[in-house]
Amino acid sequence: MAPKLSGGIDHVHVYTSDRRAAEAWYESVLGFERAVGYEAWADDPAGPLVIQDPDAGIHLALFEADKATTDTIAFGASGAEFMAWKEHLEGCSIELQMSDHQMSCSMYFSDPDGNVHEITTNDPEYVRARLP
Repeated sequence: MAPKLSGGIDHVHVYTSDRRAAEAWYESVLGFERAVGYEAWADDPAGPLVIQDPDAGIHLALFEADKATTDTIAFGASGAEFMAWKEHLEGCSIELQMSDHQMSCSMYFSDPDGNVHEITTNDPEYVRARLP
């Protein structure tokens, strides 16, 4: 049996063509900010620029690379948070693809480098009642 991983997900690698431009996008669209204490890593061209959500519960390591991506980062939300994010992203002129998975609802969108992101909720009834 494998040992327990008690720390959850520590961080996710995100590949971008320009870490500084990606940092600005994640700040303006998702509210992420630079993670204090990890700035030295960003001084290394091969190192990550680490950003985090306002609660410091989600960390993204932005790497600069010419790499096609196929991964999706999914962020969880309550039904009310899901609807607030939908309004926020549309206000940022972000193109959304909505999907009703029966047991959950998700919206998908991409950052400027084509990295796909998902906001999902396990409260589909709440969302269905508020979508046209």
